[in-house]
Amino acid sequence: MNGSLVLAATPMGDVRDASERLKVALATADVVAAEDTRRTKHLASALGVTITGKVVSFYDQVETTRLPALVADVAEGRTVLLVTDAGMPSVSDPGYRLVAACVARDLPVTCLPGPSAVTTALALSGLPVERFCFDGFPPRKQGQRRTWFEALRTEPRACVFFEAPHRIADCLADAAAVLGGERRAAVCRELTKTYEEVRRGTLAELAEWAADGVRGEITVVLEGATAVAAEPADLVDEVERLVAAGERLKDACAMVATAGVSKRELYETVLAARKD
Repeated sequence: MNGSLVLAATPMGDVRDASERLKVALATADVVAAEDTRRTKHLASALGVTITGKVVSFYDQVETTRLPALVADVAEGRTVLLVTDAGMPSVSDPGYRLVAACVARDLPVTCLPGPSAVTTALALSGLPVERFCFDGFPPRKQGQRRTWFEALRTEPRACVFFEAPHRIADCLADAAAVLGGERRAAVCRELTKTYEEVRRGTLAELAEWAADGVRGEITVVLEGATAVAAEPADLVDEVERLVAAGERLKDACAMVATAGVSKRELYETVLAARKD
């Protein structure tokens, strides 16, 4: 029996981005698990593909209840194709639990790569993105959202996240308030679609632009924080905290020292602070 779970990326908007492998998979899979069965059938029709397998819904609210049957299908030798409305399953979309369940059973899992809002936005941002993190959707409530941005205050990597159009104005305003209006970002909306737009600028500029209302599916790329060189005196308290917890002074200095402050310089600064 050669059953497998196949994760397949679907177009974000332009059906011409569909891969040939996706077309074959839609036509031949025994089971197609779709976030929205209507959208998947519409995609197949647009691609000139006839789905011959069973089509079942697989969205957040039914994900847990659908798992046993889909895992059983794979275990019994069937090919289960998992697709979401756009982009790659498991990336802020259903899929992770099904993958984990198949992995736990040592069942084959493979992937058909393709369109991704994350990498597309990174490429279009015009920001340094050699290193980046993806953080899903920000919290909806302002207090939690500002705390979320606080965690990114010193994050050196670019950060990619999604946001709903009716919350993007408040989101950018909070980002500017917490991270500073001069931090650069790019707001990418309707990627690959007719009205694709990429707005680049500072958080203050983007917050002002979004205040008038923004439509469409949105991906934001936030510039990473600029590293600020530490002063030896700023690290003394952290060294003393480690010493109080049982570390030897030299070991504590080695643990706290940064690229801009050597452990020897920090050691001497701590001794000087103790004398004072």
